[in-house]
Amino acid sequence: MRAYKISISDAKKVYKNLNCDSGGISILSKKSKLHTLYIKDMHVGAANILKQDALSIGAEFAVPTGVIVAKEKLVDGILIGTTKHFELLSRKELPQPFGLKELSKTLKKFVKEQNYETKIMGVLNANEDSFFSGSRFDDKQASFRIESMIEDGANIIDIGAVSSRPGSQTVEDSVELERVKSIVDTIYTNKYFEKVDFSIDSYSPLVIDYVLYKGFKIVNDITGLSNDEVCNVSAKYDAQVVIMHMQNNPTNMQDNPEYENIMLDLDEYFKTQIQKAQSFGINDIVLDVGIGFGKTLEHNLTLLKNMEHFKHFGYEVLIGASRKSMIDKITPCEIQDRLPGTLAIHLEAVKNGASIVRCHDVKEHHQALKVLEAINSIN
Repeated sequence: MRAYKISISDAKKVYKNLNCDSGGISILSKKSKLHTLYIKDMHVGAANILKQDALSIGAEFAVPTGVIVAKEKLVDGILIGTTKHFELLSRKELPQPFGLKELSKTLKKFVKEQNYETKIMGVLNANEDSFFSGSRFDDKQASFRIESMIEDGANIIDIGAVSSRPGSQTVEDSVELERVKSIVDTIYTNKYFEKVDFSIDSYSPLVIDYVLYKGFKIVNDITGLSNDEVCNVSAKYDAQVVIMHMQNNPTNMQDNPEYENIMLDLDEYFKTQIQKAQSFGINDIVLDVGIGFGKTLEHNLTLLKNMEHFKHFGYEVLIGASRKSMIDKITPCEIQDRLPGTLAIHLEAVKNGASIVRCHDVKEHHQALKVLEAINSIN
C-alpha cells in the first residue's frame, strides 16, 4: 500500500473518477471544501451557542479568551468548517437568538456553488493620457488592434476615452464621445460585436447611450452606478453592468485612503449598489473591487487574498490590476516591466474566485490562463 497527498480543485470529478456511488459524490464533495469565515461584532451569547453547535458536528469556532464567562458583550470569531458543516449549522442556527438567524442565511450564501467560465477583457484606450502607452490607439488603428485582440483570445474588449489614473481630470461628455465615436462606428460597421462582447469604460450617460445603441453590451462604470441616468440608460438596453468600488474620485482617491475594515466596507457598498441597480431593472451585474482606486498596497493585497468572499452576492467578480503601481510598491519597476507581476496577481485572483480578467496583454494572459486551466483539470 502506498499513499500520496493530492490537491482537489474539482471534488465531484475526483470522486466520479474514483467510481464512487453517484449518491455519495455530492456528500463527499461537500466534505472536501474547507471554509473559513471571520465574524465580527457578534453577541457573546451567540458566540457561545455557535461554539457548542460547531463542536457538536465536528466544525470549529475560534473565539477570544473570556467568551465563556461573557467578559465582553460583543466579540469576533472565526468559523472553520466544510461545506457540509456550514449547511448543518445554517439549519441549527435558524431558530436561535442573538442574530444567529441572520447568520444562518449568510452561511447558505457562502457555500452556494458558483462556477463561471474565465473570460479575458482586453483594454483599449482612445485617449492620450492613459497611464500605459501600450493600450492607447486611435480610430485609424481600430480594426487592426481589435482583430489582433480577438485573435489573441479576448472574450471582451473594453474601450475607454477618459483616464482614471490617480490625479487624472474629468472631461466633457461631448469630448469623450468625440474620442470614441469613429471607433465605435467602425466596430458597428464591421460587426465586430458578433465576434466578441464590447464594453465601454465610462460613466457618461451620453457616451453609454451611443455605444449601447451601436452594439456594445457592457457598461464598465468606475463610479459604481452613482449616476441614476447611467442606471436608466443601462436598463433601457438590458446591458450588463460592472459595479466598481472607488473611494472618492481619481483626483484624490490615493490621498491617504482609509477604511474601518476593507472587506466589510466594500461588502456594504456592493450590497447598496446592487440594490440600486436592481431597483432600476438591472440584474446582469459584475463586481469589481477596484484595485488601486482609493486603496493602499495592504488594502489591495487583502482584497486579492480574500476575493472569493464577494462571490456570495451571486455575481461574477472582475479583477483589473494590469500593470498597476501596487506592483512597483512590491518590487520597484517601470510600467512597461510589470507584466510578470500582473500575471501573478491575476492568476491568484482567478484561483480566489475572479472570473473576468481585465488586462492590457491579452495574448500573454490567454496563455497563462490556459496553463492554469490545464493544471486545474487534473484530479
